[in-house]
This record gives sequence, structure tokens and C-alpha cells, in this order.
Amino acid sequence: MKLYIVPTPIGNLEDITLRAIRILKEVDLILAEDTRKSGILLKHLNIDKKMFAHHMHNEHKTVEIISERIANGEKIALITDAGTPGISDPGFLLIRECIAKGIEVECLPGATAFVPALVNSGLPTDTFCFEGFLPTKKGRQTKIKALVNESRTMVFYESPHRLVKALEQFIEFFGADRNASVSRELSKMFEENKRGTLKELADYFKTKTVKGEIVIVIEGNKTKENKGKGKNSKLEEEE
Repeated sequence: MKLYIVPTPIGNLEDITLRAIRILKEVDLILAEDTRKSGILLKHLNIDKKMFAHHMHNEHKTVEIISERIANGEKIALITDAGTPGISDPGFLLIRECIAKGIEVECLPGATAFVPALVNSGLPTDTFCFEGFLPTKKGRQTKIKALVNESRTMVFYESPHRLVKALEQFIEFFGADRNASVSRELSKMFEENKRGTLKELADYFKTKTVKGEIVIVIEGNKTKENKGKGKNSKLEEEE
């Protein structure tokens, strides 16, 4: 009895691992965030398995049933639409329930959006903090304000239609000259990575229609002695 956490590609389907393919073929059931989207991936991989919808709207109700099925001998894999389950996606509740019941949990290494965005940013990667999605309304500014003195590189997820607003809020609390990068459509044909100050990035994205998932990486708060090191004030482009 085991729960497998299986990362899926964030864009390029070649990013699935051989081990992930083997596990998905061997399990009795696949839990999917969206069975329609996952069905496309499984068809591409020639995997014909039963799927069960497991997402943020039903996971509180289904964790007990699923964990019981695993305890009774079934091998079940959890996947999401893209990336690693549990990272800004469903997974935590089921993993916690399985651990509480003494069920083995095995998480495969694989795709996740924030790692390539962080590395690609050119900002320090020795220490960083992953903040995921900011609150959409209540508590949003409070959360940003609490990070004003954060010295580590900060990583955020954001939706396309809130990107400019987020950059403007970061400018308000972190300052217009703070170095940052914005990555979108990672691993896909139109991947884009933009680096510069928060002001430069906000001005750039105000002029275009943005699509795809967004990762924002922001330089941590530096002391006056370190403020100029590694500064990249000109907007760079890598496509």
C-alpha cells in the first residue's frame, strides 16, 4: 500500500520522467486535478488507467475515502494539471492523512515552475523563500508588507491578469529599483524571461497582453553595503 506523488510536465511533455511513466502504468488508480487535462497527457503516454477527480473543491471530503483505499492494498498516484502536487496545488491534505495512518508516501522528483524561474533569474539562489500565490484580496498588502525586510530571494506565483498589479504593489513596498525577474510559459514554445528592476518590468508588461502561468522572482532586501552588488538595471530579454 502506497501513495505515489507524481510530478507532471509544466508545459513540454518531454519533461515527464521514465520513472513517472512506469509508476503511472503500475498503479491501480490515478488521482487527477482535472481528469480532462490529465487524460490528454495519459493518452500521449499510452497509459489507460482509471482516474478520479481530486482537487481543491473536494479534497476535504475525499481524503478519508482515498486513504482507506490505499490502506486496503491499492496503489494510488496523485498528479495535478502541471508540476508537483502539493506545491500551490492539491496534495497536502491527502499526504498528511496518509502519514497519520502509517501509509507510505513516495514523492518522485520532477517538474515544478519555481525552480527554473529562480535559477534563470540571475538572483542569489543560495537562500530563498517560496511564497506561492499571494492572497487575491484580503490580506494581500499585509503579506507583502511583512516581507519588506526579507533578505532572501523571494519567489511568487501570479496569474496573468494580476501581474501588473502585483508588480505595482511590490514597487510600493519594496521600491522601484529592486531587482526582479518575471518568467512565463516555462518550457513551452513561447517561454519568456524578463529581468530588470520592478519599475522596468512593470512598464514593460503594461504594454502587452500576458498569457500563461507567471513566476515572479524578487531580490531580497540588502544592506547599503551590498545594495549595488549583482545589480542588473537594464531590462534583459531571453526568449
